[in-house]
Amino acid sequence: MEQNNLVFGIRAVIEAIKAGKEIDKILVKKDLQGDLAQELMAELKGTEIFVQRVPVEKINRITRKNHQGVIAFISPVSYTRLENVVPSLYEEGKMPFLVLLDGITDVRNFGAIARTCECAGVDAIVIPERGSVSVTPDAVKTSAGALLHLPVCRERSIAEALRYLRDSGVKIVAASEKAQELYTGPDYTGPVAVVMGAEDVGLSAQTLRYCDTQVALPQVGRIGSLNVSVAAGVMIYEVVRQRMQ
Repeated sequence: MEQNNLVFGIRAVIEAIKAGKEIDKILVKKDLQGDLAQELMAELKGTEIFVQRVPVEKINRITRKNHQGVIAFISPVSYTRLENVVPSLYEEGKMPFLVLLDGITDVRNFGAIARTCECAGVDAIVIPERGSVSVTPDAVKTSAGALLHLPVCRERSIAEALRYLRDSGVKIVAASEKAQELYTGPDYTGPVAVVMGAEDVGLSAQTLRYCDTQVALPQVGRIGSLNVSVAAGVMIYEVVRQRMQ
């Protein structure tokens, strides 16, 4: 059965996969067994759908209906592949402008960043498949609908996305409070990708290895860091400012 953005019940989820629905993730009861369960796992083979094994209590908190130990979350948008976005931008004569979110988990921050991206003309947002926010109805609402108009690329990992972007001639700039260079220093007028880190731990060491430069926003107050959506807004509009000149 389907309820808003949920599909629950093994057979219903199998049919959703077969129908090519844009599935955000699937929760499966830890000890799920039986012929239908095996059929579900067989259907999932070869797909990139994120499957999470969880206690049945977690599924019960989401719905009390006859879920049979399986719930699928349907995305309100279709994700785009980065390898399709970047070449098409070059073909149109554009300088790609992308924002990558490394481990952002707060849906309100995601929505706020997406809203800024759409207003500033960012070409696409990139998120990883695991350990990250995704495009949910709450995220769409928080973004004031921006996520319905802005391409979102959901890649296997941020590191893979960064490798592809570097090979495609895109300059990668990471926002890090530990950086020595100010955010106004780099030239953003060419193809550029701005990378923002998780709310609590910032950018991972693996991500930083693929970045061309790291920049910081000046801070003179007592609090150690800015909210990530505010920091992203400052970074994004520095790119806009330079390009308008």
